[in-house]
Amino acid sequence: MKFVADFHLHSKYSRATSPRMVLGELDSWAKIKGIKVLGTGDITHPEWFKRLKEKLVSTENGLYKMKESESETRFLLTTEVSCIYSKGRRVRKIHIIIFVPSFEIVEKINAHLGWIGNLRADGRPMLGLDAKELVKIVLGISPDCLIVPAHVWTPWFSLFGSKSGFDSIEECFEEYSKHIYAIETGLSSDPPMNWRLSALDKMALISNSDSHSPQKIGREANVFDLENLSYSAIFDAIKSKDSQKFLYTIEFFPQEGKYHYDGHRACEISLSPQESRKYNNICPRCGRSLTIGVLNRVEELADRPEGFKPENTIPFKSLIPLTEIIADAMNVLTNAKQVETEYKNLIKKFGNEFKILLDVTRRDLEAATFSEIAEGIIRVREGKVFIEPGYDGVYGKIRIFSKGEQKTLSKQKTLFQND
Repeated sequence: MKFVADFHLHSKYSRATSPRMVLGELDSWAKIKGIKVLGTGDITHPEWFKRLKEKLVSTENGLYKMKESESETRFLLTTEVSCIYSKGRRVRKIHIIIFVPSFEIVEKINAHLGWIGNLRADGRPMLGLDAKELVKIVLGISPDCLIVPAHVWTPWFSLFGSKSGFDSIEECFEEYSKHIYAIETGLSSDPPMNWRLSALDKMALISNSDSHSPQKIGREANVFDLENLSYSAIFDAIKSKDSQKFLYTIEFFPQEGKYHYDGHRACEISLSPQESRKYNNICPRCGRSLTIGVLNRVEELADRPEGFKPENTIPFKSLIPLTEIIADAMNVLTNAKQVETEYKNLIKKFGNEFKILLDVTRRDLEAATFSEIAEGIIRVREGKVFIEPGYDGVYGKIRIFSKGEQKTLSKQKTLFQND
């Protein structure tokens, strides 16, 4: 069974998330996007966990579905934990994703973590706990849990982050490093950037949306082909890095991530690593330290040249969300009414967003929508895009068409196609 999975997202109980991050909305958007397996997020939060137990029922081994529903969406129990602690004379802020195979195991984990910190304060709890101790606790409760360092390159809250991270997996997790089988690359890096570190060859590179609103689930994701759909089959495919089972990841173009380049948001300064070095990592406008981004940090730790590809890698495909493609083709904002209308038209015709972005032929696209939108989808598949890199918390700006290239949309089509 071939399917798309997005394991890392948040509920409405996390800070800065949409109130629509509830199970019904997530289930609906999973169908629109074409996602089969969706992480629940936030299983450590008491109120969210209570709702999960009320609304979900166990199906396949370790997966859940909505009660009294014919929906094919499956939920996998996950959470993100923020470990904030001192080590090596530095404050460390490491985010960790935990995959859990059952409600019973979640209850045991929550009972233990509840002794350490306030789980009710945020869907992503902040604990004064060494990351290796978190691994020790969770795997001590169940070795069937999967521990994945989250968005490993972002500056402030990650394993390799320039502000609070480490230089290696072993430095962070010590003797528990052998239990780390995968890392999450994050929006600001892609597999080729991670391939430059030989120490990561043994790791599976997974990608997830880290979504705070329903319509953004699947902006990064993972594609599997498994004989049976189950928690253990997903775990084994990730752990083994079997490219016959773990087919590929779906990626942002990393420049679009909000920490790709170095910079200083307050001064609107964005710099490549080479430019930052010229300024000694100091903002040329205000004299304060730059936020060192993902690309710079990769180059600092890399022991291989750009473009190196190790053997036995999981492939990847870089995509842009369909609403952004439509908006660029129409030369309007993504929240424009005509973007929503044409998005719904395409979903109605072809079933889901991933099918449109990955599989529908140019001919079928041109028969269903404006030629400019069809052209935009094909260009994205071919990587023909223009990107102004993101920096210091500012998302990159991505364009498919050069300025002035968009034509007036064909009058032979209508924005209100219903057939």
